[in-house]
Amino acid sequence: MKILLMITCLGDVMRPGAGIATVKLLRRLGHEVEFRSAQTCCGQPMYNSGYADLAREQAKHTIDVFAGDDPVVVPSGSCAAMLKVEYPHLLEHHEPLHAAALQLAARTFELSDFLVNQLKVTDVGAKYNGKVAYHFACHLRMLKQQTEAETLIRHVQGAELMPLHHQDQCCGFGGSFAVRYPAVSGNMVDDKMKCVLDTGADCLVSTDAGCLMNIGGRLHREGKTIEVLHLAELLERR
Repeated sequence: MKILLMITCLGDVMRPGAGIATVKLLRRLGHEVEFRSAQTCCGQPMYNSGYADLAREQAKHTIDVFAGDDPVVVPSGSCAAMLKVEYPHLLEHHEPLHAAALQLAARTFELSDFLVNQLKVTDVGAKYNGKVAYHFACHLRMLKQQTEAETLIRHVQGAELMPLHHQDQCCGFGGSFAVRYPAVSGNMVDDKMKCVLDTGADCLVSTDAGCLMNIGGRLHREGKTIEVLHLAELLERR
């Protein structure tokens, strides 16, 4: 099938490897991937900061960019949640945009959700010889996802999934939260880093570039050598 890729801002600027890995993975599974270059921010930073009108403008633009009937795959739970959950709420009293938002929401999927629940694929032929810690990104709750990413990790040949204490506890990034409350955010990521290090894992995997940037940045500043990977990057290890 043809799949539309939403790369996300952080994926584009901070972690392009996650987007590249997503494209390679979907193509390897036999699908055509289209990247629409007019895409930009989903509007979540404005929305979370209280600028609903600006967020609506971004939502209108995104709906136009991804017009059609093809599935939209997002290697980020937070941006997928913005399209699937927040757009319909944001445009609830703005017809016909509300109907368009519902249509886009119905065909938008976070990557692990798309692989496991839509394509019914759990083993993508990945190989990784080492111990893996998995951080459950907060916005997966909003998408009502639970075990999809873990299921994919467990099917990576050679990978040992290590129990992570407080696995689903926020890393402290939270988009603009980390900017507005740096002290609180710093303490939260310190807690997360300690939990990750306690696993003895060779790599940390998550589904959101923001979480990886935050946790990976703290690990780097502390001189820790644990590898930090987006789920797509792990699934492209051969």
